[in-house]
Order: sequence, then C-alpha cells, then structure tokens
Amino acid sequence: MTTLLTTRIDKYLWAARFFKTRQLAIDAINAGRVEVNGERVKPARMVKVGEVILVRKPPYESTIIVALLLEKRGAASVAMTLYRETDVSVLARKALKKELEDLPPPLFAGRPTKKDRRTLEKFFVTQHAQIDTRD
Repeated sequence: MTTLLTTRIDKYLWAARFFKTRQLAIDAINAGRVEVNGERVKPARMVKVGEVILVRKPPYESTIIVALLLEKRGAASVAMTLYRETDVSVLARKALKKELEDLPPPLFAGRPTKKDRRTLEKFFVTQHAQIDTRD
C-alpha cells in the first residue's frame, strides 16, 4: 500500500467508498454536491492530506478531513482509514437519521396496482365532473 502526496478527488471519493463508481463520483462533483475547503471543484482537482471535503448525498451531508490518500479501491476497513469525519458532521447525521425515523410511514407502499389506478382515475373523473357542474 503506497501513499501519495496528491490524488484526484473523484478517485479519492471512489477509493474511500463514498460512491460505488468513479462516474457516480464525477456526476456528484459536477452537480456541485462536493466541496473542498468550501469551494466547488472539478473531478480532476487534486486533494492533499488535511483538506476538508464536504460530500452531500441527500438527505445526508458528511464533512470529512483527508487522512490518507489512495488511488485504488480496497476493502471497506481500509477505506475507513482514508478519512476522519468531523464531530459536528457525525452529530448532524445522527440527528437527521433520528428525525427521518420519527416521520410517519408513507401512505402508499410503492407503485399502485391496476385496481388502485382505476379507482384513482374514477375518483378524478368524478371530481372533474363535480367542478364542471358548479360552473
């Protein structure tokens, strides 16, 4: 395992397992969901040890400090040694997780069935007919 002085941000985020593929990391960077030291960056931006990276993966946000650089993706245990998450970030993520768990469950469990769709269509037709008769 050789350490580097700098590496591309997209490779780093992929190696640290924030994204499954480098292309997903590039897409997130281009969408502005990744900042280094408070600035938007491009995928080719070189990062160094000690820099602060903000990664937004809705609904969560992680602020990390680069601890070690690798260009190759390794085991998850190795990936966890590449960065150190700030205490504020950990607390905010836990608070948001608790808040999301406390929300009521969704009313619908996914895609409506054919019967549900027909019922909805019938409902909307009757609502539209009632609006027309009021005029």
